[in-house]
Amino acid sequence: MTATLTPDIASRFARIALSHVRREYPNHILHGLDGPEDAQTPSQLHPIFYGSFDWHSCVHGYWMLARLIRLFPSLPEAEAVRHLFNRMLVADKVAGECAYFDRPMARGYERPYGWAWLLKLAAELDGHETADWSAALAPLTKRIVAHFCDFLPLATYPVRTGTHYNTAFALRLAADYASATGDADLFELLLQTALRWYGADTHCPAWGEPSGDDFLSPALIEAECMRRLMPPKAFTAWFDAFLPDISRHEPRTLFHPARVSDRSDGKIAHLDGLNLSRAWCWKALAATLPDSDSRRSPMLDASEHHLAIGLDHVSGDYMGEHWLASFAVLALTEKNG
Repeated sequence: MTATLTPDIASRFARIALSHVRREYPNHILHGLDGPEDAQTPSQLHPIFYGSFDWHSCVHGYWMLARLIRLFPSLPEAEAVRHLFNRMLVADKVAGECAYFDRPMARGYERPYGWAWLLKLAAELDGHETADWSAALAPLTKRIVAHFCDFLPLATYPVRTGTHYNTAFALRLAADYASATGDADLFELLLQTALRWYGADTHCPAWGEPSGDDFLSPALIEAECMRRLMPPKAFTAWFDAFLPDISRHEPRTLFHPARVSDRSDGKIAHLDGLNLSRAWCWKALAATLPDSDSRRSPMLDASEHHLAIGLDHVSGDYMGEHWLASFAVLALTEKNG
């Protein structure tokens, strides 16, 4: 039976995020220093996104909370979420986040994963129950859009890893922002970049998957990126050539959930996220196929299998708990259009 996001599960996930988006320690900082004055605490560097172990996880924790109260505005935790947003998504705190990104040493900070999640958060806040949150975040959003526009033309090659530097994942999430806000120029840049990087790819072997700390499938997130950006007919032709043997359960590695040996190890725990992100991708890709297509059933079965295993391990150890619920909500709620 396909899992669904119920109010009870949404409440559980909201409680998880509320417990860590303002938890400053432990904290992993990837921070360049121009001088001794730059040696500061996480909350001094980042007035909003200092919790959740690292900047990008805090951003997608806020995204998840925004989505949960959009879907379930009467959640028991909804008022706590609104209080958090009203207190944190304000002009002076956003200005502090902007100041960090204005530093010369921050040119590549959180590129591209954190950038993508910031735009995903902005897309979720667009048209939300109060315009104040989106308006407050807008200066930082504009900076991240500008960073994408400056960087993508310079990026000769994609990054095909299964971790934060994966470029297909970044294009995929940024596309949601471009669509939500009607930014046709950004969407076109994302599309043309995707075609330049991935348009000629065929017969993906996926023989290197999974790597030991993947939370994304390089093969499936590339396909999901192209599905999101390409016109449907053009995508169908591309997908047929990219993964031509799905009906025979090939590449076989994509159909088998990853095994996690130690959830207290932050890198190994990434593999729980891989199961959740694969579930999302398989479901979204299957939705492009007619019911009669022989690929559809194995793709949906793979999605359900990965999702069931991933949902069992969203909480328990902070190395996964500070981010996995966001990926569960991604898998359970993303629209396929």
